[in-house]
Amino acid sequence: MTMTQAMRRTGEPPSSSLAVSTAGLTKRFGDRTVVDRVDLAIPTGSVCGFVGPNGAGKTTTIRMLLGLIRPTAGSGSILGGSLTHPASYLHKVGALIESPAFYPTLSGRDNLKALARLGQVSRSAIEPALARVGLSDRAGDKYRSYSLGMKQRLGIAAALLPNPELLILDEPTNGLDPAGIVEMRGLIRSFANDGITVLVSSHLISEIEQVCDHIVMIRGGRLVHQGPVAELHAGQRPDIVVAPEHATDLE
Repeated sequence: MTMTQAMRRTGEPPSSSLAVSTAGLTKRFGDRTVVDRVDLAIPTGSVCGFVGPNGAGKTTTIRMLLGLIRPTAGSGSILGGSLTHPASYLHKVGALIESPAFYPTLSGRDNLKALARLGQVSRSAIEPALARVGLSDRAGDKYRSYSLGMKQRLGIAAALLPNPELLILDEPTNGLDPAGIVEMRGLIRSFANDGITVLVSSHLISEIEQVCDHIVMIRGGRLVHQGPVAELHAGQRPDIVVAPEHATDLE
């Protein structure tokens, strides 16, 4: 059976072709359910947009995938490792969650050296990561002198240190100007061209559509849509609503 045939029968790719797969993923804080029985199916090698309004449960879901918080219920597999044993896959995952935290008085390069030491990653990965995000020329400058876009790019460089197979970026374009957003789109797309699976969250579907080929939509903690971006476009039907300025003109 081909991957396309499998998708036609089940609505999602076969598990062997998925970088991230969850079943019934749920997180409750007391009586409040933040993530409610979410079934993710993110194809390997895709750029997957994770879309939903603020408070929809995106960051909580991502934190569960990274082992930062434990699910209340459900199961999952990330890069072939079990969600219940994050150590089985985290060495193959890079992540930028919310605003990156660095030492303001250290240079960008020295911040990465500190992270490499903590993560037991070879320091030989630092210069290629800086070059990849376009920070080689400013790597010796103190972090506090960086613009917002440069800080975001340094955060991505940190996520690249372990040479990840899966890259998770939480709202990477937040606060960026239009030029910075376009630059970030190109950077994200380049990762997929290298075979890295990218999961990028945003509350703006228009932004996600510019760079992603797969999309997951969540609202109120529940999955409302999942599949290729082209499939989402095909299901949309434009409507035109016309109303007169004055009721007497209705006829």
